[in-house]
Amino acid sequence: MVTSVIGKIFLEAYNAKYGTSYSAEQFFLEIFYPLFFDSNKYLYWVQNSSFVQMKKGQNVETLTNDERKEKLNNFIEKINSGVADASIAIGYPASEEKEYATTSGQVSNLSFPISKEDIYCSWFGSALGVGVQGGISIFFYNVNILLDVYEGWNLYRKAIDSIDKLPSNKIMTWNGQWLAHRYSRFFNETDNMSGFNPYTIKNNEFSIDTISWTRILIGIAKKCSNKQMMGYVYSYGQTNTTIGFIPFDLSQIASPVELYQRFFGMDSGHKAEKLWGTAIGFAKACQQGVIGLRAMEPKGLRDYIEKGKTPKLSDKEEQIIIFNVYQSWIMAMLNNQDLWDKAQEFASELYKYSLSGNRAKTVNMNKVKMVLEANNKMNFMKSMVDIVGDVEGVDKMKEIASVVNTMPADNVPYFLTLVRFHYAILINNKN
Repeated sequence: MVTSVIGKIFLEAYNAKYGTSYSAEQFFLEIFYPLFFDSNKYLYWVQNSSFVQMKKGQNVETLTNDERKEKLNNFIEKINSGVADASIAIGYPASEEKEYATTSGQVSNLSFPISKEDIYCSWFGSALGVGVQGGISIFFYNVNILLDVYEGWNLYRKAIDSIDKLPSNKIMTWNGQWLAHRYSRFFNETDNMSGFNPYTIKNNEFSIDTISWTRILIGIAKKCSNKQMMGYVYSYGQTNTTIGFIPFDLSQIASPVELYQRFFGMDSGHKAEKLWGTAIGFAKACQQGVIGLRAMEPKGLRDYIEKGKTPKLSDKEEQIIIFNVYQSWIMAMLNNQDLWDKAQEFASELYKYSLSGNRAKTVNMNKVKMVLEANNKMNFMKSMVDIVGDVEGVDKMKEIASVVNTMPADNVPYFLTLVRFHYAILINNKN
């Protein structure tokens, strides 16, 4: 199972990094259990496990040391009995076949031997899942990321021990918040909690909210030298959801972000992070088979691309950031920065033409409107005929028409949308 595989990958990396030789059982008993469960505040709630099965009158907050020890012994005895199910092996099927539909994932009618090592690995493997918005978690098949996630475990323990109202059992959510902070440009190696505030306080109650997948993957894309990475996307809970193995193209994820920062600045680029990947959501993006540039599309842009809508720009910072996010994503899709200049030149020529001819100014503006509303090659070429016939800068217009005519058909809507955005900037500057 995936949880066991992740646990084995992590344990090997942990032993190599820290010069130890823990077996899975030793790591669980000496490191994992004391950190996660030997307290009146758990880091992780594993449904149906020995650690959450309470006798009458028991609850986690009031368990004594002896009661916690008894639950651990029950857990060990069940492992030693040779029976392996979801109550002791996380991510494995439940013991009753009728429960498969709600509490089991990846069930097979084939019988696979499950070793004690697999069972113990499934626990710390599962705890390395990174929770994102939408109730989904990700396992990253990268040893450096797994070790960085592990770094946050001790910090979560310190946080819930020092803040009474901080909720327990949120390890996946904490992992996501921590990883986004760990890979942000604000991370301080000497004071790793500096600037880290994953808490939301409402009515004097603390909570830890899940973070967007883009915040995490943008950070990973900036830190990892390997630009292709495999992840496993899933949800374990009252009902299990398996999306499966999904490739992450980190170079494509980083591309529009880098373009934004290059053209519009680092500070507003940080403010823009919440806008990336909002068009279709993470689960639906996974259905495309890979998380890359298309998954980074910002919400609201599709109307401009498909319907030929011309944007209206204001001087409000929030709208300017949205406007620039749209342009950056389009630029990344075109993958040709020369087209930025071409789109700017063309918008300028159209703007000048719309203002020319004192008597026919309205006519010229309508001709330009037809060009701007085109969202495919055929409509564009048709709308250009009247303009090329009487424009002063005919050579420049013909050059742009040639660029569009020789462009791959899939790129034409993106380029024409970029032209509309540049044209909107000219209109806004005039006003």
